[in-house]
Amino acid sequence: VQLQASGGGLVQAGGSLRLSCAASGRTFSNYAVGWFRQAPGKEREFVARISRSGRTTYYADSVKARFTISRDNAKNTVYLQMNSLKPEDTAVFYCAADLTTDLTTGSNYPRVATYDYWGRGTLVTVSS
Repeated sequence: VQLQASGGGLVQAGGSLRLSCAASGRTFSNYAVGWFRQAPGKEREFVARISRSGRTTYYADSVKARFTISRDNAKNTVYLQMNSLKPEDTAVFYCAADLTTDLTTGSNYPRVATYDYWGRGTLVTVSS
């Protein structure tokens, strides 16, 4: 599986960005996808996850009500719509594929080790 995140950039606090994660290499609708982020000097942290069908989503508390994850299986793409951005959202954002989706329980959704393939990140910078 190859994943490529895009859509990052510089935005003022309160603004919005939409990230995209384009996938190839395996049947896209067979696996769940997660978004993570890593700020300078910090560990990679979970942001959101979407099920294979797109019907189920899961968010970190820090982004609930501000970020929305979605997917278009016809386009092999997952999106992360980010609204009301804050300076503390500044990070490199990564998308990742969970190929053993059916075996993953909810408590493991936020774990980096749950995901089998990772794309290169895209930098989001939020200015105050």
